[in-house]
Amino acid sequence: MHEDLVCTILEDAGVDLTLTLPCDRARDLCFLLPDRIRTVGLTREEDGVGIAAGAVLAGLRPVVVIQSSGLGNMLNAIMSLTVTFGLPLPVLASWRGVYEERIPAQIPFNSQLPGVLDALGIAYTIISEPSDLPRIGEVVEDAFARSRPHVALISPKVWEGEACPAVSRAAPARSRHSALLYDREIREPTMARYDAIRALTSHLGDAAVVSNIGVPSKELYAAMDRPLNFYMLGSYTQATPIGLGLALGTDRRVVVLDGDGSLLGSSVLPVVAAAAPENLTVIGLDNGAFGSTGNQPTYAAADLDLELIAHASGFTRTWKIEHPEAFEGVMAASVDGGPNFIHVVLRPGNAPVKNIPLTPQEIRERFVAALKGR
Repeated sequence: MHEDLVCTILEDAGVDLTLTLPCDRARDLCFLLPDRIRTVGLTREEDGVGIAAGAVLAGLRPVVVIQSSGLGNMLNAIMSLTVTFGLPLPVLASWRGVYEERIPAQIPFNSQLPGVLDALGIAYTIISEPSDLPRIGEVVEDAFARSRPHVALISPKVWEGEACPAVSRAAPARSRHSALLYDREIREPTMARYDAIRALTSHLGDAAVVSNIGVPSKELYAAMDRPLNFYMLGSYTQATPIGLGLALGTDRRVVVLDGDGSLLGSSVLPVVAAAAPENLTVIGLDNGAFGSTGNQPTYAAADLDLELIAHASGFTRTWKIEHPEAFEGVMAASVDGGPNFIHVVLRPGNAPVKNIPLTPQEIRERFVAALKGR
């Protein structure tokens, strides 16, 4: 069975983490992978880009396994994160729209994929027959050797034949008790984001920190630059995925400074809760606005409670902070036992801070060195 062979190829290539969102043509592979390699299930393909980036920074060798249509969701993250920071990203994509495709909606995007990847300079290898499967190992090796994305476009023809007998298709038991007691008062905020970041920095210790794109990263740089800060330069919604990937690959505490706009644009919180890394703390810096683009209100401004969303996503350890003095106790209480979620209620406003004078390569290299204690 070819699914077994693919697992063996990935194991031989040193892959120690797979990030998957299923395709029905490769369904047996997606059933089988968790039994062979540590696997995190995704709900959006672009989150796999961020999780893989964090895992690579921590020294892991991840592979993303998806349906090829998901590449359309991933392209901005691939170009603004993977390519910008020079990171490896092997992707196994079940290539729809080209071989006995019966779903019209799969054809317009997927049939043009080679041209799309060519236009962006993304390497790809077409796997047309079962005899081509060993080339998957070459895709993985090339991605890591050249620190770049490399996509294997795998024809559904490869998976034709009998179902893989090694696969367990038993559905998990779903009966459980579900209850929530939650009562919070959100008062008019007194802190801006920069006030919160400055109050937080003295409680970071030796934690690895991932900061969200735009002004939040610049404010963290101004408040306390350190090699263990990973400043994002783009890739909307990818801060928490990067933090999750990092936390899966290191025992060090990982702290993510995310924002309400970013968190509301992502579906990664249930993925974090299910993966349950004890060393991860997500801090939702909620100023009720898209701060970096001029403070246009988000739905968190008056209608939503990020702490409640974290609860509904599966987090059991949450806090709400409304004044700077609260950081000391909450950061101490959330040092482990994660995943933890800290909701910081802020007023809109950006500090007049300068751009970060570091290249993406400098941010990556000094962060990895610090993470390894060099």
